[in-house]
Amino acid sequence: MTADPARLTVSAFYKFVAIDDCARLRTELRNLLEANTIMGTLLIAPEGINATISGESERIAAVLNFLRSQPRFHDLVSKEAVAPAHPFQRLKVKIKREIVTLARPEADSTRQLGIYVAPDQWNALIDDPGVVVIDTRNIYEVKTGTFEGAIDPGTQSFRQFPDFVAANLDPLKHRRIAMFCTGGIRCEKASSYLLARGFNDVYHLEGGILKYLETIPPDESRWRGECFVFDERVALEHGVRPGSFEMCKNCGHPLSIEDRKSSRYAAGKACPHCAGIKPATRR
Repeated sequence: MTADPARLTVSAFYKFVAIDDCARLRTELRNLLEANTIMGTLLIAPEGINATISGESERIAAVLNFLRSQPRFHDLVSKEAVAPAHPFQRLKVKIKREIVTLARPEADSTRQLGIYVAPDQWNALIDDPGVVVIDTRNIYEVKTGTFEGAIDPGTQSFRQFPDFVAANLDPLKHRRIAMFCTGGIRCEKASSYLLARGFNDVYHLEGGILKYLETIPPDESRWRGECFVFDERVALEHGVRPGSFEMCKNCGHPLSIEDRKSSRYAAGKACPHCAGIKPATRR
């Protein structure tokens, strides 16, 4: 059956939970996703599951119902948005060592986590001058938008986050830390890492930026800009609606309206970030 574009749902979900049957789960999920004409990426690892998928709403519901029927995923939360077409070109179901790569065994999110902060409590937390607010995403993501006053770690990949911590944070000086990321997964794992490194009061935004943009009215928001997402929508604004950014077809960098006005921008060929550089693998 051909998908009805008016009914396509984009579902993003993850859960840190011990999985000892990755291969079997991968086979079951791939068969289910293919049968329901689902597109996107789903990762399975011993530490949990992570996915962003798209399809007709009732077919997405069938996938979520299958997962939630298992005790380990009974409380799985899906963040959803509507799309006019599949934002993904194909389906990928993979087994990985980690569902979000930090390569630090002490960051065990199945064992210890920081404190979840609901979107409607987030403003009060980050407005507290005694709280250090950290954006755990990468440079190109931060540039599209971030929370007022948040620290940009300047990382090219999440693997570099421990280096930022070692160089800039001290559990004796930085007693309260609040972190955020796109959907909640990176800041959740980062909270586990900080706890393992001796930090005590560690908070992370529940549901990530996407849940905040879905929940908080623009006139009450501390968010500035748009939220980069890893699919053809590029970036989202309040209400999780598609924003103004486009993707460079050459280097995969998000492009603002100003970027596209640059003399170094050539649609489909180059942008100010890659002009004069040989084509690279997209992000």
